[in-house]
Amino acid sequence: MAKTTLLKDFKDFAMRGNVVDMAIGVIIGGAFGKIVTSIVENIIMPPIGVLTGGVDFSGLKITLKEAVVNGEETVSEAVYLNYGLFIQDVVNFLIIAFCIFLMVKGIASLNKKKEEAAAAEPAPKPSNEEVLLTEIRDLLKNKA
Repeated sequence: MAKTTLLKDFKDFAMRGNVVDMAIGVIIGGAFGKIVTSIVENIIMPPIGVLTGGVDFSGLKITLKEAVVNGEETVSEAVYLNYGLFIQDVVNFLIIAFCIFLMVKGIASLNKKKEEAAAAEPAPKPSNEEVLLTEIRDLLKNKA
């Protein structure tokens, strides 16, 4: 009996609108991230590399420990601090953050226009019955 309740509770949780919306957002976000990564790596970083004298940011690194080689056999791998990849990831993040900022700003602008349109609509004219009832109410207030 506990299994049935647990499965039912999980189904109710998983089918809630918020969870489904979040899942869709994560999937679209992952795809959007790949597009931004491609833009950064293939369109933005090459001109920056040209401006900086042909520097390829992904290849920038500091060797912390050289590889140990005994003949043709590698005893231990080299250890690198890949700061170029970090720079590229920071650029990716900034572009993604800016795109999200623009989307949120655009959505807020659309919502503001909807609110202004709703506020600009005049209130509907009261019916004859409402006008009559309002007059009766006012007369009764004046008598008291």
